[in-house]
Amino acid sequence: MDEPDGKEIAIVRKSGKVQALEEEIMLRANQLEFDGITPCHVGIAHTRWATHGVPSEVNSHPQRSDPYQAFVVVHNGILTNYKDVKVFLTNKGHRFESETDTEVIAKLIYHMYLQHPDYSFRELVEQVISQLEGAFALCFKSKHFPGECVATRRGSPLLVGIKTKTRLATDHVPILYSKDHRPHGREMPIIPRSESTAEFRPLEDKEVEYFFASDASAVIEHTNRVIFLEDDDVAAVKDGLLSIHRLRRSLDDPHAREITTVKMEIQQIMKGNYSSFMQKEIFEQPESVVNTMRGRVNFETQNVVLGGIKEYIPEIRRCRRLMLIGCGTSYHSAVACRQLLEELTELPVMVDLA
Repeated sequence: MDEPDGKEIAIVRKSGKVQALEEEIMLRANQLEFDGITPCHVGIAHTRWATHGVPSEVNSHPQRSDPYQAFVVVHNGILTNYKDVKVFLTNKGHRFESETDTEVIAKLIYHMYLQHPDYSFRELVEQVISQLEGAFALCFKSKHFPGECVATRRGSPLLVGIKTKTRLATDHVPILYSKDHRPHGREMPIIPRSESTAEFRPLEDKEVEYFFASDASAVIEHTNRVIFLEDDDVAAVKDGLLSIHRLRRSLDDPHAREITTVKMEIQQIMKGNYSSFMQKEIFEQPESVVNTMRGRVNFETQNVVLGGIKEYIPEIRRCRRLMLIGCGTSYHSAVACRQLLEELTELPVMVDLA
């Protein structure tokens, strides 16, 4: 989180439950100066599942670029080329303190900054993601760019929640497209736009809050107005203004991202009277199955309509086998359905653990 002077970043990390982190933050309340008033403040956090490195404080997020915390990042996903990036950065003199794949992202953007100190925060992030492979949703903070926060995604979900006391000025945020960096040039939008049309702001320039999250359930208690980002979208917030960028433009790309209203009640994400969230999920399975089939199964005519695959039926009929790929409970569901699908399709069905 930004400290009140905006020049330094305070990092609080703790292994274990979220409550342990909350207690650690409260112990440092005086140091963090929660009573201070600033025109802009930023905080990023992430609950990490240990895919690379053991669960520990040093492996927790955010990961930092250096002991002075020039850049910090939180990451949801898995990088497939992190070993190659780590070797490259090690050869450049960077030293690693954690076992995570996320740390290479923080050090890579710091390396980019040292090479191109004139680049903007958003431009640095664009250069970083062009070097990464795998699935990721990222949120960056830097002491070199106080009052700014940049988030991006590829493969992993990410949305932007918008909370403001006044009516939103628009229901769409325009997308700005950039050219590649040139040796003797700067990135410029393909279509020139004024500041008023390129960035989102509430009416009357009132205060606004932005929430970056992987799922709407994480922000529904604060706002139900969200923007769902697409792969390689880069969302940048600077001085309370939101802009969305992409490096390249495809023929079928839309001109803007829509601000949608999520129809979700806060009761849906609370534990309620259940002893655990796992118990709640188990007892919600019948309703979840019915909701999944809604619009796809006509119980009166006993017909199944799968609109998304209609145009691919000829290709599917030419298949010689079916492959079901899942992880966790999805994998177990695939195993449970394997025999039934083989009987219905008369095709061999394979199940792979993602």
